[in-house]
Amino acid sequence: MLAICVQAGAQDMAHYKRVVKELASAKYQGRGYAKGGANKAGKFLEKEYKKAGVDEVTLQPFTLDIQTFAGKMQMWADGKKLTAGIDFSMREYSPGVKGEFPVYHVDTLHFDADKMFADLAKPEYKNCLVACEFWFTYKHREAFSRLQTAGGCTNAGLIYTWPAPIKFFKAYGHRVVDKPIVWVTPEAIEGVKRVKLNVDAKFLKAYECFNVISKIEGERHDSCFVFTAHYDHLGNLGKKIFYAGANDNASGSATIVTLAAYYAKHRPKFDIYFLAFSGEDANLRGSTYFVEHPTFPLEKIKYLFNIDMIGDNNPVEYCEVSDAGMKAFPLFEKINAEKHYFKDLHRGDLAANSDHYVFATRGVPCIFFENEKGDAFQYYHTIYDNWEHAVTDSYEPTFRLVRDFLERY
Repeated sequence: MLAICVQAGAQDMAHYKRVVKELASAKYQGRGYAKGGANKAGKFLEKEYKKAGVDEVTLQPFTLDIQTFAGKMQMWADGKKLTAGIDFSMREYSPGVKGEFPVYHVDTLHFDADKMFADLAKPEYKNCLVACEFWFTYKHREAFSRLQTAGGCTNAGLIYTWPAPIKFFKAYGHRVVDKPIVWVTPEAIEGVKRVKLNVDAKFLKAYECFNVISKIEGERHDSCFVFTAHYDHLGNLGKKIFYAGANDNASGSATIVTLAAYYAKHRPKFDIYFLAFSGEDANLRGSTYFVEHPTFPLEKIKYLFNIDMIGDNNPVEYCEVSDAGMKAFPLFEKINAEKHYFKDLHRGDLAANSDHYVFATRGVPCIFFENEKGDAFQYYHTIYDNWEHAVTDSYEPTFRLVRDFLERY
């Protein structure tokens, strides 16, 4: 009976949902930078950790440079007004843009870079926007990178097509290229001859952010476990649109808050740190700063768990494991096989896709959990990743899997 009570009281779904809903609310404007949403979310989490009963909470300040789009965000295609966040968005390193432009559609079936540049030299395409499918431009990036620079061509900018729902990113927003780049759905730009844009941008230099670092003391202090999750997201696209980020990554932030509450009541054998990072969507800036300025020796970490986007319902849990963490990976598999938390643990290649990576490259034993390709995954980096589309199925099995690992490792 005692075991059943502990099992049932381990995770706290009500607490989890409350934190996700709060972080995804309009109060935090997508937890970005232009309207201070990320820092407001960090202060909220600081209070949550204190309420959870942790032994200490500190804020670790750092700065980042980032391009933002919180002003005018308007676009017309042959006179038809498009909707920001649905029909179009901006590439994160784009400058602002105002004006009306002819559109040059790239022939991807018979592509010839020399012919494209010859066409763009014609008077009718001077100051045009070059429209092309994104992955095609990536495949031919040497040619298309010339279209982003002031001296590369006479075009005014580029249009990248991406299937709906249209996405928005921040990873490379630390710089600004010479010409505007707009993401547009293929349907919105197909056959369009002229485009009008009125887009404001503001580059924030040395913007002040912070990581939220919490600690629960265990019986032993010579080693520690670490839970990480980033709490920032994409922020604003214009004055009215914001990216709520319920799955990415309010889900992970809420998970480690509830883990902190659990371990405050069930004291662990080893110290546990909870690292809530900002700047992850700006290319892992918060976690990178932490590993360069650690508040405790990285060598003390027995194992680190990075929880990012587990708000989904795929019965298979995706994970990535550092080289140093592979020795313990069979224990995760054994626990999962015994308890049937997930149908399987699918281990992918280690990648620089979340905060675990900067620890992995420094020899820290770590694992990254992400429940991808369920019903919520389609909304990744779109305006639909909100509380209304939140999925909670993977929270409890993820919580129990890491809890069981700590007990047995």
